Amino acid sequence: MIRKRKKITKMRGSRTVGGGSSKKRRGAGHRGGRGQAGGHKHHWTWIVKYDPEHFGKRGFKRPKKLIKDQKAINLGEIQEKLPKLIEEGIAKKEKNITILDVTSIGCEKVLSQGKVTEPLHIKAREFSAKAEEKIKEAGGKTETI
Repeated sequence: MIRKRKKITKMRGSRTVGGGSSKKRRGAGHRGGRGQAGGHKHHWTWIVKYDPEHFGKRGFKRPKKLIKDQKAINLGEIQEKLPKLIEEGIAKKEKNITILDVTSIGCEKVLSQGKVTEPLHIKAREFSAKAEEKIKEAGGKTETI
């Protein structure tokens, strides 16, 4: 039944204020539990009508891109591989300095482990601080790409 006014304003003088028996409006049992209680049971028709997307999964979440593992190489390894790299034409020897692009080997970062015995000009995306020091102490250069 549609009303022009709310019951509450009209029935202030009555004992039950339009709620039936005085026991009826006591506690949450009158409304079938608090909140979303009974969503899978006695309030199922309410869920179906008013909140049909309440249960289940919807949509798709893109998997996060994994950060690519950065491949690194130590100065000691570079020193060991140098003669072979010069033979293959990956590294070039100009005057007294050897020029090497580390990305052509498939590495991105140069780390400091090992000794540098000759001056090197190394090109890489990243250098550790100690690696840069060692290369410059040996009379070489570092170049970030």
